[in-house]
Amino acid sequence: MARRRNRPEESGGGELSVGDLIDGPTGVISPAALAAARAAGPGPDRSVDETHDLSAYAPGGPPAPEELTTPATTDLSAYAAGGPMGPTAGHADGDLSARTGRARVELPGLPRPGALYRRALRDVLPGIGRSRRPDAAPPVELAVTGVTVDRAHLAGYDRVCGFRLADTLPATYPHVLGFPLALRLMTLPEFPFPLAGVVHVGNRITVHRPVPAGEQWDFVVHAEQLRPHPRGRQVDVVLVGSVGGEEVWRGVSTYLGRERGAGEGAGRDPGERPAPPAATAHWRLTPRVGTEYARVSGDHNPIHTSRLGARLFGFPRPIAHGMWSKARCLAALESRLPEAYTVEVGFKLPVPLPSTVAFSAVPGWDFALHDARSGRPHLVGTVR
Repeated sequence: MARRRNRPEESGGGELSVGDLIDGPTGVISPAALAAARAAGPGPDRSVDETHDLSAYAPGGPPAPEELTTPATTDLSAYAAGGPMGPTAGHADGDLSARTGRARVELPGLPRPGALYRRALRDVLPGIGRSRRPDAAPPVELAVTGVTVDRAHLAGYDRVCGFRLADTLPATYPHVLGFPLALRLMTLPEFPFPLAGVVHVGNRITVHRPVPAGEQWDFVVHAEQLRPHPRGRQVDVVLVGSVGGEEVWRGVSTYLGRERGAGEGAGRDPGERPAPPAATAHWRLTPRVGTEYARVSGDHNPIHTSRLGARLFGFPRPIAHGMWSKARCLAALESRLPEAYTVEVGFKLPVPLPSTVAFSAVPGWDFALHDARSGRPHLVGTVR
């Protein structure tokens, strides 16, 4: 007797497929569309199967490449217009900015995360990846203009994170909107450590004014403040969002690159952990938190979406995205947030999936997320 396949809603893990982990979610292609693609003649990939993206077979051929192809050097001549990255990939001002000391590279559009994750995974393979990393942040900033909001995508993000459906963007949504640009920066050869395995340890967002969904965004991203840490090195990735030439949003994400030999012999603080504040809500988190947030955020890091991927990086099971945790906390405070504010969080211990967490908020706009049973801290934050 044939075994019945589980329906998607019956699957307890809700894990993404291998294709989803690398390229993002894909739809199942109908047999008719599959046959038409195979009969379309030469294309970039003739080994089409049921999960391939057929956009490359559209009339006019495959889309123009969107990636920068920067060489493994910090020589800024590589970023000059018409230089090694190619005129179709972007445009750079060959002169360093007198104010920032960074060269600006204008991209024609947001990069595709799938190719960037493939590059990130390749960079950590033995014998293939780069073993030597620079001792400074990349002397370049990436920019893209004319980014628009897809309201259906915004609604999906609101549902996953717990925000009310509204035409005004949540404070954390521009982080998702500009995330592919930040991802491109973090996969440059000049970035101080490989993307795969980095730990997101903190995030600060400043909202200067509410932004309706109908406004167009310009984004600029750069890295700064590379500094030592007991377990490796930390760097800040700064993403700035503007509308009509006015800065309306700024996000600073702090990432830790763990390095071999760093922190060896350093013991934990023997002092007792203070008792967590009284919980105002409890949230039961299923494994779908990781996969659903990956689909709306574009962050398909396998430590969040796959048991196998999590184990490869030392976690017994998938962990929630830090930015989902921050967004969920802000959604709980949504009705009390001012029009302009700064919200800063520190990510403490990972949130394993599944688990139950306790949310607490105290007067003065301090909030926290803890394990509901042990009281171990997952996130601490402030709104000012």
